[in-house]
Amino acid sequence: MLTGGLSSAPLWSLGYRPFYLLAAVFAVLALPLWIAAYLGAGTISGGVTVAWHSHEMLFGFAPAVITGFLFTAVRNWTGLATPSGTALAGLAALWLLARLTALTGPAILAQIVDTLFLPAVGIAIAMPIWRSRNTRNYKVLGIVAVLAVLDFVYQAAQSGVLPAASARTALLAALDVIAILMAVMGGRVIPAFTANAVPGARLQRVAIVEWAALGSMAILALTGLARDALMLPAAAWAGLAALCAVAHVVRLLLWHPWQTRGNALLWMLPSAYAWIPLAYAVRACAEAGTVSPILATHSLSIGAMGGLMIAMMMRSALGHSGRPLVAGPWELAAFLLVQASAAVRVLGGIFWPGNYLLSVQGAGALWSLAFVVFLFRYWPMLTGAREG
Repeated sequence: MLTGGLSSAPLWSLGYRPFYLLAAVFAVLALPLWIAAYLGAGTISGGVTVAWHSHEMLFGFAPAVITGFLFTAVRNWTGLATPSGTALAGLAALWLLARLTALTGPAILAQIVDTLFLPAVGIAIAMPIWRSRNTRNYKVLGIVAVLAVLDFVYQAAQSGVLPAASARTALLAALDVIAILMAVMGGRVIPAFTANAVPGARLQRVAIVEWAALGSMAILALTGLARDALMLPAAAWAGLAALCAVAHVVRLLLWHPWQTRGNALLWMLPSAYAWIPLAYAVRACAEAGTVSPILATHSLSIGAMGGLMIAMMMRSALGHSGRPLVAGPWELAAFLLVQASAAVRVLGGIFWPGNYLLSVQGAGALWSLAFVVFLFRYWPMLTGAREG
C-alpha cells in the first residue's frame, strides 16, 4: 500500500508515468535544438553535434520509453513490483541528469551518469523476472544488457579509450538492437491486441517466417559490428537487407492488419510496424548505391521507432490510467504527425534530394508538434490519479 511522500503521488506510482512524460518533453525540445545547431542558428552549446543527436535519440529518448513500458509490463508479466516512489524518482533523476550533463558537462560526469542508467534499468526488471522464473522474457533482459554495453562502447570511444570509429559502430548497432526489440514486442502485442479486439480474427504465426524476420535482423546487427573485417560485397549486404524486408512484409500480412481498420488505436501499431520492412528495403537500396543510407536510418528511427513508441505510449497510458482504449482526435493527430515526419524525411530524401534542408526542418517540426499534442492530451493523465 502506498503511504505518504513520493509513493503517494500518482506520478511515481508506476514506471510509465514519469518516463513517458520525460520522453515526450525531450522529444519536443531535442529536435529543434539539434536543427538550430545544424543550421548554425544562435549560440548553442558545442555539445549539440551529430553524435549528440544520434546518441540522445537512441540512448536518451528510446530508453525512456522502453523503461516506462518495461517497468509497467514486467509488473503485469510477473505479478511482482517494479520501481515506484523514491526508487522510480531516483531513476528518472538519473536519466534527466544524463541528458543535462551531455549538454553542459563536465564530460566525464555525463559519461558516467549515462552509462549507469541502462544497467540500473536492467537490474530493476531482472529481479522480478528472475524471481518469477519468467523465462520467456529473459531475451528482453538480454536486449537491455546489449544496449547498455553499446552505450558504454560509445562513451569509451568519445573519451578516447576506444578508437573513435567505435562510436559510430555502437550507434548503428544500437539502432539495430532497438529494431529487434520493436520486432519482438510487436510480434507479441500486435497479434494479441488484434485477436482480443476483433471477433473471429484468425491470425497466423509461421515459424519459418519468424526465424527469417528476426534472424535476418540479428545477422545484420552482428555482422555490422565487423563489417570492415568481413569485406563482403555490397550485393551480399543488399540481399540480406532485402530478405529481411520481405520476411517482415510476410510477417505483417500474417497478422491481417486490414482487420484493424475500424479501430484507430489498433491500426496505428501495424501501420508503424510497416516502417520496419520499408527501412530494410531502403537499406538494400542504399547498399546498391541508389539512395543515402541515412534514409534507412530515419525509416527505422522516426517511422518505426517513433510511430510504435507513441502508439504504445498512448495505448498503455489509457489502459493503466483506467480510460477507455479509444483513440480520439488528439491521439490520431499525434500519431499521424509522427508518420508525416517520417514521410517528409524519408520520401523527401528519396524523391526530392535537392530539398534536403527543407525536409530536415519539416520533419523536425512535425516530430516536435506530435509530442506537443501528446503532452497536451496526456500530461494530466500521467500526473493525475487513475480513473475508476
